[in-house]
Amino acid sequence: MDNVLEVKNLTKKYKDVGIENISFNVPKGSIVGLIGRNGAGKTTTIKTILDIAKKDSGEVVILGDSDINEKIKNNIGVVFDGDTFPETLTVKNLNNILKNIYKNWNEELYFKYVEKLELPVDKKFKQFSKGMKMKLSIIVSLSYDAKLLILDEPTSGLDPVVREEILDIFLDFIQDENKGILVSSHITSDLEKVADYIVFIDKGNVIFFESKDKIIYEYGILKCSQEDLKKIDNKYILKKIKKNYGYDAVLNDREHIKQQYPSLIIDTCTIDELMVIYTKGDNV
Repeated sequence: MDNVLEVKNLTKKYKDVGIENISFNVPKGSIVGLIGRNGAGKTTTIKTILDIAKKDSGEVVILGDSDINEKIKNNIGVVFDGDTFPETLTVKNLNNILKNIYKNWNEELYFKYVEKLELPVDKKFKQFSKGMKMKLSIIVSLSYDAKLLILDEPTSGLDPVVREEILDIFLDFIQDENKGILVSSHITSDLEKVADYIVFIDKGNVIFFESKDKIIYEYGILKCSQEDLKKIDNKYILKKIKKNYGYDAVLNDREHIKQQYPSLIIDTCTIDELMVIYTKGDNV
């Protein structure tokens, strides 16, 4: 088993939205970023993977098992963007409850993360800010030796300093190469720091599943006139979008095109730019 998660042709239809034939993997020891516009199907994908929403077709294999049984559930850490725990509880209360639910609950690790992320242990959750609640959800997901983390907007509402701490924790988590993370996020700069692969979903379909390093280090954004664009072999152009000055085009081998046409302006490619051009642009 080389993957902690395999998603194969996953389909879930609602009346006018849903996902169709979604396929990607989370390899062991990796972080996979799930990106897309609001309503693109990211949360539906996550809920269908977790069997919260019943799939219409396709297959989900978690830790080598296609049956989401209790053993598998105990090896998955899940964080959703929203309130998770009863507001009358405290950090201490929650520990006393969860250590009787998860057989691998690590009380020492739980309080280590609580201290690291500076959460009060005796304050009721109804007094927590959104960011504090998100930190708590992440701490819980890391405290019972889960092998797969599935995180929906885990750094939403957190300031840059805390986001950096959380990202470092995620990187520490996958040092165990039997573990992996699937993380949905609108903060693409976070994914550029930690993700190994990017899954881009739009209108319920996978647009691409690609190595992040390939996007950052091999792809490029060509800014040029229509005449200059016509010079480039179409096999190097993935998408193009019309601009006032001409075109922006996503290239799959910027260094090759730079060597061939040194006078052209070719920038490195960010995930945000890639999303915009793929979403609003045209094929060659």
